[in-house]
Amino acid sequence: MPGDAGKRFDGRTVLVTGASRGIGRACAQLFARDGARVAVHFNRDNQAADETLASLSGSGHESFAAGLEEPAAAESLVNRVTKDMGPVDVLVNNAGIFLHTPITELDFGQWLADWNETLAVNLGSAAHLSFLVARQMIDRQAKGRIINVSSRGAYRGEPEAPAYGASKAGMNSLSQSLAVALAPYGICVFAVAPGFTETDMTGDMLNGPEGDAIRAQSPLNRAAQPGEIARTVAFLAAGDSEYLTGAVVDVNGASYLR
Repeated sequence: MPGDAGKRFDGRTVLVTGASRGIGRACAQLFARDGARVAVHFNRDNQAADETLASLSGSGHESFAAGLEEPAAAESLVNRVTKDMGPVDVLVNNAGIFLHTPITELDFGQWLADWNETLAVNLGSAAHLSFLVARQMIDRQAKGRIINVSSRGAYRGEPEAPAYGASKAGMNSLSQSLAVALAPYGICVFAVAPGFTETDMTGDMLNGPEGDAIRAQSPLNRAAQPGEIARTVAFLAAGDSEYLTGAVVDVNGASYLR
């Protein structure tokens, strides 16, 4: 029955990083609708996090602030979520930043700062959170799921933001490495690689002079909606996706084929 659909995650705790808006918010909403208790991670925007929490159906959801540039912040986040909500059953590594860092326009100091920050947030936090959550899953013999939100930029390249493209390529490799390492413990790991998606991060580009050209990259002549990415994430997090472990799933509207 339609009213009974959406209870795939009853009793499960789901941690979504970068959940105050965009793809992260859409993931949090879908998991909540499907019965999960959602840990809404955010960095600084308390108001946006509160709006996400208010939009979630069900109960037992909480928000957690953490700047994930430092490994200690990842450890603190997992410890706080575990203390308040119980062990994490599904981890969605969605937090990320996109810094405009063209190699032709920066001095080395700015290049280095932007490079280090991008890799620390986009790749380092995903690696550290995956380690911490996976070790919990192993200790309690739980068949958990880790989903990393990557990007088509990992394959297509990001000439105006090479650190972003490199971080997402690293995320894909991390996902595949962990999928092999953790499969014997019943833990599945996936990556989802969206194309252009209508979020705060891409709003200026999609609404600017280049918006039509960006939309035309897909034969569907549009960008993705956050909910489309979230539905893919939730499918991978569900129990019937086990044999897809290690996959990098492209959700880019055929804007880039590999």
